[in-house]
Amino acid sequence: MSSTPQLPLAGMHALVTGVANADSIAYGCARAFRDLGARLALTYLNDKAKAYVEPLAAELGADLLLPLNVESDEQLDAVFASLRDTWGGLDIALHSIAFAPKIDLQGGLLDSSAQGFAYAMDVSCHSFIRMAKRAAPLMRDGGTLFAMSYDGANRVVPSYNLMGPVKAALESACRYLAYELGPRGIRVHAISPGPLKTRAASGLPDFDRMLAEAVDRAPLGELVDIMDVGYATAYLATPYARRMSGNTVYIDGGAHIMA
Repeated sequence: MSSTPQLPLAGMHALVTGVANADSIAYGCARAFRDLGARLALTYLNDKAKAYVEPLAAELGADLLLPLNVESDEQLDAVFASLRDTWGGLDIALHSIAFAPKIDLQGGLLDSSAQGFAYAMDVSCHSFIRMAKRAAPLMRDGGTLFAMSYDGANRVVPSYNLMGPVKAALESACRYLAYELGPRGIRVHAISPGPLKTRAASGLPDFDRMLAEAVDRAPLGELVDIMDVGYATAYLATPYARRMSGNTVYIDGGAHIMA
């Protein structure tokens, strides 16, 4: 009798932050982690968001659904205490959280306020570092940390504005964390999807134009979807990618290679 092959993330535990609805990148990653065998914990921002995330957590069979506003150290501490108490450890943590005040996001970089820039940097970048600091002690046998970026970190994308420098800082943080956490067997990657039809992205000025240009630029000639991002990210958490760390991984149909 042949035995059923073990799924590559079987026995692993994954924390996924930033699920907003069934169209969000974080949801695609959560689905992919589960499909490859991982147990899940999801977070939601507030009570309004919980109404959308709770059915998704049930659908995915998540062990935990926890409130998390990354501006709150108390909530961050509570999330990782729950992971420790429920699972005893952690193997995967995904940060898919970004925010900038609308007035700063819709104006050019020159017109961004110091307060708005600092707020975007705190929520979109430094909160990943805070999360990593709490996740690392739970990854006793190593693990993988992920943060969501975008090509606007490395080239000028009109209308992306202050989020370009913020995402550039996030990608740099991933590299430095990969260096610092490597001796503990913890790998760190920035994931850089092409434009997707998500609720968060639709708030960007000229978003429809960005989608059309992505199709025109990509050698594969089509947009990616949340499951393309999810399965590529899940692969990086498997033992097959155990010698990969510190990368910015583009999942964009090859658009980033084009001039």
